[in-house]
Amino acid sequence: MARRLKLGILISGRGSNLQALIDACADPGFPAEIALVVSNKADAKGLERAATASIPTRVIDHRGFASRTEFDSALNDALNDAAVDLVCLAGFMRLLGAEFVRAWHDRLINIHPSLLPAFRGLHTHERALEAGVKLTGCTVHFVRADVDNGPIIVQAAVPVLDTDTPDSLAARVLVAEHACYPAAVRWIAEDRVSIVDDRVVLRDGSTPEAPVFSPCVTTTRRYTP
Repeated sequence: MARRLKLGILISGRGSNLQALIDACADPGFPAEIALVVSNKADAKGLERAATASIPTRVIDHRGFASRTEFDSALNDALNDAAVDLVCLAGFMRLLGAEFVRAWHDRLINIHPSLLPAFRGLHTHERALEAGVKLTGCTVHFVRADVDNGPIIVQAAVPVLDTDTPDSLAARVLVAEHACYPAAVRWIAEDRVSIVDDRVVLRDGSTPEAPVFSPCVTTTRRYTP
């Protein structure tokens, strides 16, 4: 079997997207494995998920560093010590400095709960409801220095219902997130992803399509890893 891509997952909280990646990597045929999970919070529930799966973990508390640069350097050292190939941000609630982003250029991805470039930043579901959009969703993208910016790998569109609350909408978008993140990792691990003119294209020259998630759908065959 070919060498599996080594992932470093950065988290700050419950780690539901981490769990989606753990589940995907549990399949021996999946072309990636998690080498390290790092959290900036010692009480992050995602650390328990990693421990249950016998995945090495590190806590690097940002409060113990005098500057973001020093914190980023500690993160970088931990990831390199684990021989990480690809860094996945999964609910990591710290801004990474430009130097760190440059060091991991095209080897650092994030998932965001909106159809970027719409609703960058926080409170995406509240803002989507306030704007009255009929579709929202999630985006997996390569990270650049600007917040929630970079070449888009895959998106999933989720209808917004008249009865939605931020919580109900978030729950439905999360289903799409759990499908899209493993799919994006698979494509990268299989060397199917190229960046041309700051746009992602697949190896066959196509661009990733965005599936539409029905309000009642909880799984999707298209993006099953």
